[in-house]
Amino acid sequence: MNELTPFDGVLLVDKPKTWTSHDVVAKIRGHFRFKKVGHCGTLDPMATGLLVLVLGRATKLSERLMGDDKAYEGAMLLGATTDTADCDGRVVETRPVPPLTEAQLVEVMAKFKGDTYQIPPMVSAIKHEGQPLYKLARKGIEVEREPRLIHIYELRLLKFEPPRIEFRLACTKGTYVRTLAADIGKALDCGAHLAELRRTVSGKFDVKDAHALEQILAQPKDRLTQWIMPLLEVARGLQP
Repeated sequence: MNELTPFDGVLLVDKPKTWTSHDVVAKIRGHFRFKKVGHCGTLDPMATGLLVLVLGRATKLSERLMGDDKAYEGAMLLGATTDTADCDGRVVETRPVPPLTEAQLVEVMAKFKGDTYQIPPMVSAIKHEGQPLYKLARKGIEVEREPRLIHIYELRLLKFEPPRIEFRLACTKGTYVRTLAADIGKALDCGAHLAELRRTVSGKFDVKDAHALEQILAQPKDRLTQWIMPLLEVARGLQP
């Protein structure tokens, strides 16, 4: 069995806006000529923040790390619904925003905490008969999606400046934050879409310990090891 190298481990990237998670993986793999690179939880192109990359033999941990809980900070805009439930989509409906107090908004948001079922969006990587839903969506095809059980630990209002709501969220894996924004808009009877999103936590990893993609790419390969968490160290920290 080959010995582990300093490049077998976890690298935390602060993903920039407009990049897909796959774009980041492909860039890191090609730039540093790594054979194996994976990520532990997709971020939409409009989102920024923590992207956990697994390198080399650490890719064997990707499924376990992907199952970790996540935390985000973001903003939604009331009064406009888009076909993707976020700001990258086309506005399909606008409605007046009713007069709301912060207390009323907190009361509505509280209803989404705990165990809840969420219908995944069509623009997602979930597969239907072997084909990703987003490919069907591009063709204008919509299929029935099974609701999925998620858990929202925290949904806190940070700031309300109508029509903009800023919030903090802690949730289980597989939670679609843009779907949550759209569902809150429905509950308020005015529609909403996700305007900004930043992942701050994934499992035991925090975006405070991540480095900007540009900063990582500026490093010589031999100096990149200072930011790679060794495979054995990461594995020891996992729940049995």
